Amino acid sequence: MVALAAFLAIFIGVAVGLLGGGGSILTTPLLIYVVDFDAKQAITASLFVVGVTSLFGLIGHARAKRVQWRTGLIFGAAGMVGAFVGGQIGSHLPGALLLAAFSVMMGITAVAMIRGRKKVSAGHHKGLPVFRILLDGAVVGLVTGLVGAGGGFLVVPALALLGGLPMPYAVATSLLVVAMKSFAGFFGYALTFGGDSFVSWNPETQIDWSITLIITGAAVIGALVGSRVVGRIHPDKLRIAFGWFVLVMAVFILSQQVGATVIEFAQGGVLNMLEVIAGLLVIIGVFTWLIRRPTQVAIADFDEPISPPPPPTSGAKTSQD
Repeated sequence: MVALAAFLAIFIGVAVGLLGGGGSILTTPLLIYVVDFDAKQAITASLFVVGVTSLFGLIGHARAKRVQWRTGLIFGAAGMVGAFVGGQIGSHLPGALLLAAFSVMMGITAVAMIRGRKKVSAGHHKGLPVFRILLDGAVVGLVTGLVGAGGGFLVVPALALLGGLPMPYAVATSLLVVAMKSFAGFFGYALTFGGDSFVSWNPETQIDWSITLIITGAAVIGALVGSRVVGRIHPDKLRIAFGWFVLVMAVFILSQQVGATVIEFAQGGVLNMLEVIAGLLVIIGVFTWLIRRPTQVAIADFDEPISPPPPPTSGAKTSQD
């Protein structure tokens, strides 16, 4: 099963390299359903895998000088605080609740990928809105720490709209942010405070390091391969297909956590069954509306090719963080 998990992790890494984000959302399900980690172990290990993979993805962008270090470090520092707090909270919550929340995050990610989105335009600021960046970074970090998802689809538009970064810079800088808050979330889950030693490893989130490192290595290889073949595969078709796959996985995970309870409730009588059917129809209707409605606000572009930004217009002030 470890060999199968490593093989699948390569494809997750390829998706990250091709799409610029989103593939890490499948790391936790892989760890749960293929290598039999429990929910908290899977989230802990997933945060480590995502952090390492993001660092390797960051290298090429850093060499091309697309990473805006000052903006990324400010956003990432706030994200680390939120992620560590989220990890501490998540490590004390029931695993079923965490997986239910994770499936909701998967659904949101899937909708963001399936929908046709306008490009996120860089904002224009006389200076960085530091308070907004810190606030958004902390909130996104909290989500990351709780459910173990990198949150790249939230970071990219925040960097573009709040930090005023062109899309190539925003995507590149997001890898720095995702790496920082993923590691913070990992330690939030892995460490516990109190007792004789004050700080110790949380026994509920102890992970099998041999399996985790194998999957991490496979994901890194996949990400490097994906970044090399980007542009050879139609990005829109890939993004939409991957989005539908993530949505199916979200439904599967949620049904695993609440399915038995819902079925038991539906068996309580005709009225209960009608309520369950009505609820399912409403959920399907909401997701259908979200996917099909015209785009008003851009969320993120997973498929935008990473290329050097156009030369600045005359008179525009440019700076490198």
